[in-house]
Amino acid sequence: MNRDNKTRAIDDLKLEVIPRQEHGISRKDISENALKVLYRLNKAGFEAYLVGGGVRDLLLNKQPKDFDIATNATPEEVRKLFRNCRLVGRRFRLAHILFGRDVIEVATFRGHHGADKGDKSASQSNDGMLLRDNVYGTIDEDAERRDFTVNALYYNIDDFSVRDYAGGVEDLKNRVIRLIGDPETRYREDPVRMLRAVRFAAKLDMQINEATAAPIPALAHLLRDIPAARLFEESLKLLQSGNGLDTYRLLRDYNLFSPLFPILDEHFTEDRSSKCEKMLELVLKSTDDRVANDQRINPAFMYAAMLWYPLETRAEEIAFESGLNYYDAFMVAANDILDEQVKSIAIPRRFTAMIRDIWQLQLRLSRRSGNRAYKLLEQNKFRAAFDFLEMRGKIEGGQLEELATWWDDFQRANRDDRHDMVQVLNKASAAKKTRRRRKTKPRSRKPKPKSNTES
Repeated sequence: MNRDNKTRAIDDLKLEVIPRQEHGISRKDISENALKVLYRLNKAGFEAYLVGGGVRDLLLNKQPKDFDIATNATPEEVRKLFRNCRLVGRRFRLAHILFGRDVIEVATFRGHHGADKGDKSASQSNDGMLLRDNVYGTIDEDAERRDFTVNALYYNIDDFSVRDYAGGVEDLKNRVIRLIGDPETRYREDPVRMLRAVRFAAKLDMQINEATAAPIPALAHLLRDIPAARLFEESLKLLQSGNGLDTYRLLRDYNLFSPLFPILDEHFTEDRSSKCEKMLELVLKSTDDRVANDQRINPAFMYAAMLWYPLETRAEEIAFESGLNYYDAFMVAANDILDEQVKSIAIPRRFTAMIRDIWQLQLRLSRRSGNRAYKLLEQNKFRAAFDFLEMRGKIEGGQLEELATWWDDFQRANRDDRHDMVQVLNKASAAKKTRRRRKTKPRSRKPKPKSNTES
């Protein structure tokens, strides 16, 4: 790899047009709905390009997850062309073309900010963060506004060429993630770009260019100014897209994880060997495996696992300081932990409710005598709670691992075997109660013998 390409940032763009015969993108690999949008825009006299990650992934022989489109048509002009269109976003005005559950996102070319553009279209904070950005321009200006070189790629539906503005094709070959423009300025404009750099590096198995990586640790704190709702969506992209474990490790390396999950800070160690850190590795590896096998994933399970050990610590502190029994302290701690976490990542209520269910069941899974085991098995969240119990058992071992094994056997057993398993517990429980009664039963007092001097 060229040393200069590895270390430097991109300042000046130089357009290279790659004709159809010199690249591997074929229309048969582009979604039918995306092609419909591209052709209709083109037929109406507008420029229309497949852009960004869709082009990048096709050039890497990967199947894109999304097909985004860039055009010189304004959002209102796009809406006039498509009855199935809705306009979304305040910070960035976008057109969504709806084909059932398939959504094709159409963005108008972004322009540069300046006094001649007016102050109603764009706005920046004192730190340089873009608060509003509805400034439209040309495709050349749009390319300069793109974040990474590998995303400044445009597939032209008019002549099937690829427009490469920043050496993105070369960076794909060299497996480099490189920012366009001055890195510190671009990160201050939108701190989420730091998360995107890490996500692309993990997803595409690439290295972050040195100039792109250098400012990240010092600017990581800027993520605390990002709306918590936006960071929730970003956290799912980071941790639930199939490369969560590698992404997490890079986030830790660049000091980007703590602004997302500040509660976990006190549980982090230099060698990453705490129970909390082991749980993070375990749950993210499990999530990656499920994504690879096309199995269903739920954000609530991941968050429940990630926040468990901070919850345990907080519950013990509350029980000690307040004198509450552990169960009541546990429920207070659960509310505290979630209230703190949603300040940085706005986990929706439908997920926080499930997180509480998974946590509460951890306290109930050890109570199996009588009909309790059968009732627990019927709980809606039992399977998620059991899977989490198994993970805890792998980390902590001992009685917790034995409990997880018992529940695994109980689920697999037939009716008669389940009955026998519960009977064994019932007898052990009865024997324990008998021993406890014997210990607490007052000893009978013998009457004193009469004195010989009494008449």
